[in-house]
Amino acid sequence: MSGERSGEAGGKEFSRVFEGLRDRIADGTYPLGSRLPSQRELAEEFGVSRDTVQRVMKELQYGGWIMSRQGSGSCVSRVVTPKRAPSGTPSGTTPGWAVTLGPIISQAFEQPEVTLDVFTLTSESLNMHIGVQNERIRTGEISPRSIALRMLLPSEGLDVPYPRAKDDPDDPRLRDRLNDLTSRHTSSVRRILRALELEGLVQSVQLEIRYVQLTPTFKLYLLNGTDALHALYEPVERLIELDDGSEILAVDVLGFGAAMTHYVRGEAGSYGASSVDNMQSWFDSVWNLLAR
Repeated sequence: MSGERSGEAGGKEFSRVFEGLRDRIADGTYPLGSRLPSQRELAEEFGVSRDTVQRVMKELQYGGWIMSRQGSGSCVSRVVTPKRAPSGTPSGTTPGWAVTLGPIISQAFEQPEVTLDVFTLTSESLNMHIGVQNERIRTGEISPRSIALRMLLPSEGLDVPYPRAKDDPDDPRLRDRLNDLTSRHTSSVRRILRALELEGLVQSVQLEIRYVQLTPTFKLYLLNGTDALHALYEPVERLIELDDGSEILAVDVLGFGAAMTHYVRGEAGSYGASSVDNMQSWFDSVWNLLAR
């Protein structure tokens, strides 16, 4: 096995393949309804293992981008077109276009002190990206001195409108699945960050999670006091496969891998600065007054 493949478990190869396939779906290389190349072909093209491709396909399916059937391959089930960012978006992003989360988080973790404030539905995306940064730290690529993460999540008992079975909105299985996903991913984030501190790889780690009686209609990431990323959750109909193999036609939202609008703090009074300040103010007020 090559050195590149032996190190791919850390997440860099996963992220590269995931973003490559997601971008091809978004730009029409793989149109809606088209069949993706086989896992063997993708593994050869990207120079990664079949295991990495399988994990990427699973995440694309979770995000509603593809539908997979055993023996039939994977077909594109949803295309998300990149959205125009508001005029006046400062430099530091692709001009006039939304961005994906991975590169911005990677840049944030290259700073000595990392701060993240996150409002999200399950923390699934955050967990994946924290895993990528964990491996970068462990391989010596980056070396932040401190990491401080505040995460806002919907309260477990909240009657959220999604995910919900289309034919039986009272079916508890999707609510249980949502709670399980949230618990699993937040626990993973906690374990990763705690291990970095215990092993002396990061001097200081602070993680605080609070829950709020609000259904997220958007996800929000605030990074290092300089960047804000914002994306609306788009309700869609899609099949969700449960752990027992059964499938439910559900109203769910697309979140994982979605394009996000990026705001960067520029000069005082600039559009970027006011946007970052407004979003930070919103997060702080919910954190301090509504969350528990």
